[in-house]
Amino acid sequence: MLAIRSFRFCFAFLMGLAILGQGNRIQAQSSGSSGLPPAPHAKEVRMKHVLVIGQTKDWEHDSVSATMAAVYNMGKESGLWDTTMRTDTKLLTKKELVRNAKNLNYFDVLIFASTSGELDMDASQKQDMMSFIKDDGKGFVGIHAALDTNHTWPEYGEMLGGWFDEHPWMTFEAPIIVEDPNFPAVRHFPAAFVKYEEIYQPKAWSRDRVNVILSLDPTKLNYDNNPKIHRADHDFPVAWSKMYGKGRVFYSTFGHTEESWQDPDVRKMYFEAIKWALGMTEGSTASHPRPAATAQGR
Repeated sequence: MLAIRSFRFCFAFLMGLAILGQGNRIQAQSSGSSGLPPAPHAKEVRMKHVLVIGQTKDWEHDSVSATMAAVYNMGKESGLWDTTMRTDTKLLTKKELVRNAKNLNYFDVLIFASTSGELDMDASQKQDMMSFIKDDGKGFVGIHAALDTNHTWPEYGEMLGGWFDEHPWMTFEAPIIVEDPNFPAVRHFPAAFVKYEEIYQPKAWSRDRVNVILSLDPTKLNYDNNPKIHRADHDFPVAWSKMYGKGRVFYSTFGHTEESWQDPDVRKMYFEAIKWALGMTEGSTASHPRPAATAQGR
């Protein structure tokens, strides 16, 4: 009897060891120690870095703070970029800075938020800023009065596409048409719409050098007794895209008022424009003729 009990005990003990060994093998296989590749995981996306400059040396737009806050909130809410906001130009350099200050090498896109006048930049800063766009392939987004900035700096106008030359109708119900409906920043707009905005007239500008995305409908404008109208061709762009060397450049005259930044259409346009400038989406920069209907209407 004792022998039988001993046999049963040994058999139970050996079976327990076998079961334990099988469990360990299963656990090892599930943990990847069997040599199998690890389970796939989501690709880590590096958050981009956006620098917003709001220095004003001429006209002070009330909307500058709202503009800068909107860009900050867009990045935070989407998780796509972090935003550094400055009203000076100290960071517009590639020189090494101290006390944790970031220079242009840190950033992926530069935004001028209704800047105005001749900004506080020396020759080396101007060279570094253009190199940031033209050579490094970083992006630039000009908002509203960015067109009324650095009139004495020829390369700035070449990069952006032109300069401010009056706003013939001030702030009005602007009749706008979409010229490039495939561009990501304007896909949400209807083919024609009206916005209460201050639309700038550009000088030293030609549609042959940019991709016009939005423009005023010249057939619906009032030209009577308006000495501020300087463009004989009545070609008034509202937004455009272009390349400057390797860098992507976007400009729009939208954003004049604080109320503009409460308009979801305007916010979405600039959100998508920044994404495009960051290289996250694709959109044309090729020039094209004026739409036939508006060209005939002038």
